Amino acid sequence: MTSHASATFPTLRTPAGPVPPDAPAWNRQRPGAMPHHRYRPVHDRVALPLTDRTWPSRGIERAPLWVPVDLRDGNQALAEPMDTERKRRLFDLLVAMGFKEIEVGYPSASETDFAFVRHLATGGAVPEDVTVSVFTAARRDLIDRTIASVEGLPRTVVHLYTATAPTWREVVLGRSRGEVHGMIRDAATHLMRRAGELPGADVRFEFSPEVFNLTEPDFVLEVCNGLTELWEASWDRPVIHNLPATVEVATPNVYADQIEYMHRHLARRDAVILSVHPHNDRGTGVACAELAVLAGAQRVEGCLFGNGERTGNVDLVTLALNLYAQGVDPMIDFSDIDAVREVAEYCTRLPVPPRHPYAGALVHTAFSGTHQDAIAKGLARHAEQAAEQGVPAGQAPWSVPYLPIDPHDIGRTYEEVIRVNSQSGKGGIAHLLRTHHGLDLPGALRPDFSRTVQRATDAGGRELSPEDLWDLFRATYLRPAQDGPVTLVSWHTAEEAPGVHRFAGTLRIGGREHHCRGTGNGPLSAFTDALGTAGIAVDILTYAEHAVTSGPGSPAISYAECRVGDVTRWGAGWDTSLLAASVHAVLAAVNRAERP
Repeated sequence: MTSHASATFPTLRTPAGPVPPDAPAWNRQRPGAMPHHRYRPVHDRVALPLTDRTWPSRGIERAPLWVPVDLRDGNQALAEPMDTERKRRLFDLLVAMGFKEIEVGYPSASETDFAFVRHLATGGAVPEDVTVSVFTAARRDLIDRTIASVEGLPRTVVHLYTATAPTWREVVLGRSRGEVHGMIRDAATHLMRRAGELPGADVRFEFSPEVFNLTEPDFVLEVCNGLTELWEASWDRPVIHNLPATVEVATPNVYADQIEYMHRHLARRDAVILSVHPHNDRGTGVACAELAVLAGAQRVEGCLFGNGERTGNVDLVTLALNLYAQGVDPMIDFSDIDAVREVAEYCTRLPVPPRHPYAGALVHTAFSGTHQDAIAKGLARHAEQAAEQGVPAGQAPWSVPYLPIDPHDIGRTYEEVIRVNSQSGKGGIAHLLRTHHGLDLPGALRPDFSRTVQRATDAGGRELSPEDLWDLFRATYLRPAQDGPVTLVSWHTAEEAPGVHRFAGTLRIGGREHHCRGTGNGPLSAFTDALGTAGIAVDILTYAEHAVTSGPGSPAISYAECRVGDVTRWGAGWDTSLLAASVHAVLAAVNRAERP
């Protein structure tokens, strides 16, 4: 019989080369067959002149200017590019979140993009304090088309780009270094002249040496410094030099070194906004952006949730909320993260993964028992500290295990923080019963119920909701008082003297009724004495009780751990009468002990 695995999955080649002679004894990894020799480290591909870096000792104390490029760079990576309706909905979301500079399209690349820029220019959609950015290659005809699209917009950044790295110069453009520089200056001069023809417009300029991270540093400086002068940049009308890691090829520290080198050596630095545009080819786009800001970057281009070509642009949501988690105002509103996610998913037709940082449906959810226990204790302690400080819980300093930020701050509730499956533990289960049903399980009962839950989840292979847990608790601990082998037909108690209680009732055992009486120092001890007269020996080992809700008429629940003969079991009782609840709890424990 063929196994499922061998029938379904291909056979992989296990690395079988010799263990390197300098490998430690504890590392037995072997060389694989993949041709890694075909690739060169970044140090062999581009000069890295910075040796006295200072960025590692810095901290980020304020948010950079965030510039979302979802409507241009993100849009061109979609299998189904956005139409005007979806673009407008996403633009309105970005404005509502507080972004003040938004790249809205590549108007010379498609009629759809051109039409959307005209829609913004003529439809009154752009608030007074928002600047629209448009993207163009360094060609005169494309620049003319771009300028035509922005006529009527009061504030615009025209973003000029050209690939500058050696491989792109040689393979894509077929031009020498000097020829590429001349092409850029010609395009920049034409752009400046055409922008000056727009009546009453406030047009600023941005330049991206595409694939900056693989371009010779001296060439980037030569081009950027020339444009700073050509465009007559000043501190009150700065030029933007955007230095993209177009294809991520190195560890983030290398990009930080490159940015710090430019930060130090750009001419007329106070007239330049140093911007970065990291991609995520190595999966470290967020780290590249953060280290770049440490290294001197003042502006970051990216996309909500990291959409973009290949593995995407840098994720602005993660970047901004990373700052928030460090106590720095990101200057963008994420107080309803689910609404942000829903609009982005609708507009891009791309799902946000459930484990996406901050915004995923499961990022605040714990299934693991140890995590659940720590979170439940942390939430309880947070509430206590807020009460001690006399402030609302939402204003108290946050320090809860496994939750870097308070889910409430981004519009989430605590209901999804702890969920139960086969990996869950007693702390999380108790937390859900307390939160959703008002039950405060005694510590000794929690492992007992946890084992019951474990059996249920192992058997069903699925997650249990709070309602499922309540149903399971009720069937395990409450229901046996009514449908077990021993039931109470009728009963009453009385205090005959201080400290002397009497219980009298009728038990039905195995279909036969037994009248019983007992005395004790309390109603429950009198009940267990009465049970003894019917041949049922009961000792109450642990007892707890509490009201389920506040106010008159609140039901009460009692928990009783009882030794019945040689068997120890827990039972629970629920009633508006605390006495009745306690009697039912003992009876439930008895019936659970009587079952095989």
